[in-house]
Amino acid sequence: MKKCLTAIAFLLAAGSAQAQDEKITIEFAYPYSHLFDVTYEKILPMFNEQYPNIEVKIRASYESYEDGTNTILREAVAGTLPDVTMQGLNRQAILVDKGIAKSLEPFILREEDFAKDGYHDAMLALGTFKDDIYGLPFSVSLPVGYYNMDVMAKAGITSTDQLPKTWDEVVDTCGKLREAGVKNPMFWGWNITGNWFLQALMWSQDKSTMEGNDFQIASDEGLKSLETMKSLFRGCDMQNIEWKAALASFSAGEIGMMFWSTSALGAVERAKGDFELKTNEFPGLEATGPKGLPAGGNAAMLVSTSEDPKELDAAWKWLKFITSGQGAAEVARTTGYMPPNKAANEVILADFYKENPNKETAVRQLPLLRDWQAYPGDNGLAITQVIYDGIEGVVTGEYDDMAELQEQLDEEVQDLLPSAN
Repeated sequence: MKKCLTAIAFLLAAGSAQAQDEKITIEFAYPYSHLFDVTYEKILPMFNEQYPNIEVKIRASYESYEDGTNTILREAVAGTLPDVTMQGLNRQAILVDKGIAKSLEPFILREEDFAKDGYHDAMLALGTFKDDIYGLPFSVSLPVGYYNMDVMAKAGITSTDQLPKTWDEVVDTCGKLREAGVKNPMFWGWNITGNWFLQALMWSQDKSTMEGNDFQIASDEGLKSLETMKSLFRGCDMQNIEWKAALASFSAGEIGMMFWSTSALGAVERAKGDFELKTNEFPGLEATGPKGLPAGGNAAMLVSTSEDPKELDAAWKWLKFITSGQGAAEVARTTGYMPPNKAANEVILADFYKENPNKETAVRQLPLLRDWQAYPGDNGLAITQVIYDGIEGVVTGEYDDMAELQEQLDEEVQDLLPSAN
């Protein structure tokens, strides 16, 4: 009898050890491999050390935020969703509305020190819908100016305080650079995801792009935004190049000024040639600068279809880890994004921005932070494409009358928006 009990105890102990060693696999997908691959390469080993029984299987990355949303919508129909997905801040709502994203409230309620981990109301609001938190912000960006100071010297600009503060000054600088033989003096990121730069020009005038279900392009601010784009594209003789090619061209030292998200700073710094790089605040329509700017970035969302509590808990552990102080700090170190986590900014990165002044530019603009607005309804992605096509027509010269384009965009977008209640 004693031997029998000993054998049973041994089997139970062995089974318990086997259960402890059993790995739980979760699947994860994120956008922009050229920006974030290096970030997750830093985060994953730290997570594995803390949670050796959880394996994170990383899927092929999304090409863009639009691609990420489209992919999730398709996978929801096909039943092939990952457990955790990174989505653009302006693309969360559609996944909530369609019941694809799961509320994080049940998981947060189980956390004793959630607030102490650096999550605070201002940033949690970016992922809050219907009074529940559905997304934990992972990275926040703002538009900034990138300058090749070696090229800028050809226009007589040799210090940060001489950099252009308005778009008119940018156009004037382009003229000086062209006279000095610079073939492509400027790239302005019109083709960045989510019509972000249109919203940047609108918020610069303290005007939202959407008010409820009403597109605001028909306003005076909308026309001013289109006219400003035309002035930049024509005045700087800007080439119509794909955004990845633009970043590569700037990194190679071929472009003097680039206006883009701070998110690319880490990638530009790693790829750039032998020239002095400076970043500076996003220019405004007036010398006082923009009145507001849209917050870019992405959030982690739980979209798992698993009903296994252990798998869901593993997915939560990964989601929480990457948005925590430790995980979010790697965002700042490896990209140009700002971590939306207080612990990362105030504790882990206490001296980081002093030592990395180019990454501090966006932090100085934080008081300007406004919503990166989504287009409501099922046609949000189609609306994004309509506006994209319209702006590209300004770049290529297809559209020259901005009032006519304003009317066309207003009509096409309003037809795609849901009717006001």
